[in-house]
Amino acid sequence: MRKLLAAWHRVLVALLVASVAILVVPVTLQIVSRYTQLIPSYIWTEELSRFLFIWMIMIGAMIGVREGTHFDVDVWPDLAPKPQALLAVVSHLCMLVFAIVFVAWGVRFVRFGWDQTSELAELPMPWIFAAWPIAGLTWIVFLGEHFVDNLRVLMARHEA
Repeated sequence: MRKLLAAWHRVLVALLVASVAILVVPVTLQIVSRYTQLIPSYIWTEELSRFLFIWMIMIGAMIGVREGTHFDVDVWPDLAPKPQALLAVVSHLCMLVFAIVFVAWGVRFVRFGWDQTSELAELPMPWIFAAWPIAGLTWIVFLGEHFVDNLRVLMARHEA
C-alpha cells in the first residue's frame, strides 16, 4: 500500500510541476497582449489561469498532507515520541473533518456544475470542480497512512 501511495504522491508532484509550467503560457500571453500590439488580446487566458491556479492549490495541499507540511503549526516543544504521536493523531482528526467536508460538499459542487461549461474557454466545469472532492479523498488516504504510523508509535512497548 505504501508503494501505491508513494506512486500517487509522485504523480501529484508531476502534475503540480506541469500545472505551474502550463500556467506560464496563458499568463505570458496576457502580459504580452496587454502591453504590446504583437498578439491579440485573448480573454480565455484569464479563465484558464484561474482554473490552473485552483488545481495548483489543491494539488499542493494534497502533497502537503502527505509530506506533513500542510495544516501544521509547530507550537509545542520537542516531545517524546508517544506524546508527539498522540498530538499528531489529534491534529490529523481535525484535518480529517476538513477532508470529509471537502468530499461531501465537493461531490455536491461537481453535481452542481455537471452540465455547465466555462464562459470563455468553454471548459467543462466538473473538471474544475472535481479538485475539491479529489483533494478531500487524497487527504483521507494520506491521513490514514499517518494514522497507521502514529498508532504504531503509540502501541510500542518502549519509547525510542
